[in-house]
Amino acid sequence: MTTLSGERSAAPATGPQYTLQRGGSRAVVVSLAAGLREYVRDGVELVESYGVGSIAPGASGITLAPFANRIADGRWMLDGDPQQLDITEVAMHNAIHGLLRNTGYTALESSSSHVVLEAPIHPQHGYPFLARHRVHYELTETGALRVRQTLINDSSRLAPFVLGAHPYFRLGSAAPQTLSVTVKAATYLASDERMIPTQALPVDGRHDLREGRLLGEGEMDTAFTDLLTDNGEAQHTLSAPDGRSVSLWHDGSVSHVHVFITSAFPGRPLAVAMEPMTGPANAFNSGDGLRWLEPGAEFSMNWGIDAVL
Repeated sequence: MTTLSGERSAAPATGPQYTLQRGGSRAVVVSLAAGLREYVRDGVELVESYGVGSIAPGASGITLAPFANRIADGRWMLDGDPQQLDITEVAMHNAIHGLLRNTGYTALESSSSHVVLEAPIHPQHGYPFLARHRVHYELTETGALRVRQTLINDSSRLAPFVLGAHPYFRLGSAAPQTLSVTVKAATYLASDERMIPTQALPVDGRHDLREGRLLGEGEMDTAFTDLLTDNGEAQHTLSAPDGRSVSLWHDGSVSHVHVFITSAFPGRPLAVAMEPMTGPANAFNSGDGLRWLEPGAEFSMNWGIDAVL
């Protein structure tokens, strides 16, 4: 892009930007990793955002395929043959957040209130399958954001997968340490020092989020399962003392929600991600939540964001 003065202006670091607007809601979806860069409703920011010249800090808003979270040592077995994925979390020697984190998606459809993005997963070392990940974002009539992630197996053999997403939530300018996170889950996954799950345990103490827990009580990096559903749907909430709230909604395709409370998000004293996933970390080795997709078949994970303001 060239200005009238002849100087070249910088293109967005995350590729083409798709602005969705409906009523009092606005969302910005980006090509890179089919990520959610902004979501504002009635003037209130509901997800952590970042500048157009930056890539997503802490994987903010990205979608995850064909695996979510981590695979220990990037290594797993396929029909008795060892598979080695690239090590993308060097400090802990894991593969992390799928194979499309650095991939630009192509828009298949777009309108003022929706966009459909898609990217191929090519056969490669550690994942010898051909697949496509399609992500559909839509603002509803009420201003809620709905997301459908679909994996399509273009291979001639069964393909393993776990889908996920990595949104960080906020409530405008409310001090994050005063916000409370509620996750309706009966079980949490204890993990080792490399964040690989070791066992499933009943929630208790600091790991019981069913009645809410202040973000200011400390950091967390934990997956939860046995999620309470109502007519096949579940809802997990970030609430402010003034009664406002923002919620992660999902259907039964999501079996795990990972809660990440961190002081390392740029420009924020605390930030919280509530990550919907169809399986937990290291599912390619544990088999927990791992699904296998038939040739030519597809699978969809449905989730979204709503608010009371």
